[in-house]
Amino acid sequence: MSVLSQQQPPPDGSAKALQLRVAGHVQGVGFRPFVYHLAQQLNLTGTVQNLHGDVEIIAQGTEQQLERFARELIERAPSIARARICERRAIAPSRGRATFSILESATGESARIYVPPDYFTCDACLTELRCEGDRRYRYAFINCTQCGPRYTLITALPYDRANTTMAPFGLCTDCRREYEDPANRRFHAEPVACAACGPRLWLARVAAAHGGISERTAQHGGADAIGATVQLLHAGAIVAIKGVGGYHLVCDATNASTVARLRERKSRPDKPLAVMFPQSGTDCLECVRKHVVLSVDEANALTSGARPIVLLTRLDASTLPDAIAPGLNEIGAFLPYSPLHHLLLSDFGKPLIATSGNITGEPVLTDPVAAHSGLSTVADAILHHDRPIARPADDSVVRVTMGQQRTLRAGRGLAPLEMPLPYTLARPLLAVGGHLKNTIALAWEGRAVVSPHIADMGSVRSEDVFEQLVEDLQQLYDVEAAEVVCDAHPDYTTTRWASRCGLPVTRILHHHAHASALAGEYHTGDPMLVFTWDGMGLGADGTLWGGETFLGGPGSWRRVASFRPFRLPGGERAGRSPWRSAAALCWEIGVSLPGPAPDLLARAAWDADLNCPKTSSVGRLFDAAAALLLNLRETSYEGQGPMMLEAMAAKADTHTAGEPSLPSYRDTSGLLRIDWAPLVSRLMTERDDRGAAAALGFHATLAATIVSVALTQRAASHVEVIGLTGGVFQNVRLTSLAAELLAREGFRVRLPARIPCGDGGLSYGQIVEIAAAKQRNSPLARP
Repeated sequence: MSVLSQQQPPPDGSAKALQLRVAGHVQGVGFRPFVYHLAQQLNLTGTVQNLHGDVEIIAQGTEQQLERFARELIERAPSIARARICERRAIAPSRGRATFSILESATGESARIYVPPDYFTCDACLTELRCEGDRRYRYAFINCTQCGPRYTLITALPYDRANTTMAPFGLCTDCRREYEDPANRRFHAEPVACAACGPRLWLARVAAAHGGISERTAQHGGADAIGATVQLLHAGAIVAIKGVGGYHLVCDATNASTVARLRERKSRPDKPLAVMFPQSGTDCLECVRKHVVLSVDEANALTSGARPIVLLTRLDASTLPDAIAPGLNEIGAFLPYSPLHHLLLSDFGKPLIATSGNITGEPVLTDPVAAHSGLSTVADAILHHDRPIARPADDSVVRVTMGQQRTLRAGRGLAPLEMPLPYTLARPLLAVGGHLKNTIALAWEGRAVVSPHIADMGSVRSEDVFEQLVEDLQQLYDVEAAEVVCDAHPDYTTTRWASRCGLPVTRILHHHAHASALAGEYHTGDPMLVFTWDGMGLGADGTLWGGETFLGGPGSWRRVASFRPFRLPGGERAGRSPWRSAAALCWEIGVSLPGPAPDLLARAAWDADLNCPKTSSVGRLFDAAAALLLNLRETSYEGQGPMMLEAMAAKADTHTAGEPSLPSYRDTSGLLRIDWAPLVSRLMTERDDRGAAAALGFHATLAATIVSVALTQRAASHVEVIGLTGGVFQNVRLTSLAAELLAREGFRVRLPARIPCGDGGLSYGQIVEIAAAKQRNSPLARP
């Protein structure tokens, strides 16, 4: 439909006309209504139209009016838009044009598409949500052009209602009037709805005896369902609640017995649980401050547009149960971001556990039938709604390190993540990432788009969501991949998928992808020295790398340092058995593992070198330190040992400085090898005496070692830019110590910010690595 606004044309002879093409995030952000109102204010005539990703504007008026229009088009654009004028040309004015209108979206043009993420509820909608006289009072799906779901709602582009999961909900007379009224802030708000015509809630009580539904309470607008849900939460129940990108498992965060019951039912004994806090106080953070230490940067992260989970230091005075994050000194905190969350938190009046509603390790569930099947043994009730979720999006997770917000998991609000490429691709590429914390990336021309966090691969549902996103990204962006890039490990699910997809495949070394992800984010031409420390990934020599240092840049990395390799009993099983890492290091230097006798079969296998692959993993060094200092033999989630060790280090009274670096030597190939043996000997000596100080000393020694290697390489190659990436550098204490020491030596330090330093960044790194190699026409290192 064309929406017209009568304007007064300029005097004869003074009329000029411009044709503008605006690119960037300009669809799903209320950009056309904004253009319409701006043109109205400036007394211009013309048209605005969605093209296939861009917006085309024809504006007619005086030269002064047009110049102001072009300037304010960018300066005053909606806050959630990111617009740029990519084409501008003068055209002949039309004498018969006396209106400004919004035209129907065009189709069939070449793709220059930006898919918006999901947005948090804006203040204007919250005001209506809380106003008793408003017709959307307490309506759980209130939204406008500046807020609400996008990525999880859009089924195709251009962004029109027919191409969203709101298509089945016909607009009532009142909503239709708002949608078509240029003066209304819901003018062309595609998900617009109300209680009379939009999605509805219903509460299903789960019968514990047989896992079936014993009662369904469906109320017009969902007010009674919300009230019943809050009553259940006050009574100590666990409720699965369908949100924007999937279901959460929700319960009273202040009730220790309920938290324990959630852990028992979900078989999640230790992994931290996220806490959603009600908004209170002038800055919305009064309740949060009762439980965590909150810097200005962390407060900004909490209230940022993505509304991510932010890892924050817990206050000693916090009354929240320790069981929320056993053995850790942090809480993953976030604020309500959807109208439903605001209603629940406001009515409940206390913090709520809000953890992913999924089978452990799999993507978050999105469908009511699947949620009932998968969550009925955990939840006492399920609060559903009937707005379909096009694809899952788990909550984003960030941490503030060195004063900057850094993404640990890109999900709802942050993804799909658009990243520029420092190279131009001749053919579109699809990168399928690694195995754990997987993402995929689609790249073409000079653009790369990284998907939201999927999950750990290896389950049927993870593979289904992976394949859905492979199709969805290509369909949404109208780009068909011509090649596939994957990890070098032949047994990864994603590598096996790539091998049978029918397209040309290039395998990228795991740690080259880590290094290239960091280099790509900064896209500097300067040589970098990048420390890529993590758990394990297949290396070029067939061993499991994890403590590598590379010199150079994407497509031309040269491995210049690595940790002394050791044989790991059980291989990848050691990731959940820290005692195996400790035993490997002890046996390697000819001493016995302290504490209970280890598995005799493991020792026999180690002696015979059976299923004991060589590794240089720093992640396993952290596991070993956790086993020796914390007596931690087994863990229930990846990274538990290192996280507990970091928390222990935080208890140290003083800032440890002056710790010696680890010694190094050249192996037969000339590679600099860092010897961990003195560190293990120290840990065994200190395990009963120094506690937190020993844990902090462990971090400080590794930080000093980074500086030592950097100084050695600067002397040899004059490198000045240092990168720190890989899962180990999620550790804020190690990262901060190393960065501070490197800065003192005059190095420029680069840390990942938008791209996760862990395996969630591999897909983007794979794109950057192969794109650079193609640019240089150079072969990639292969195992």
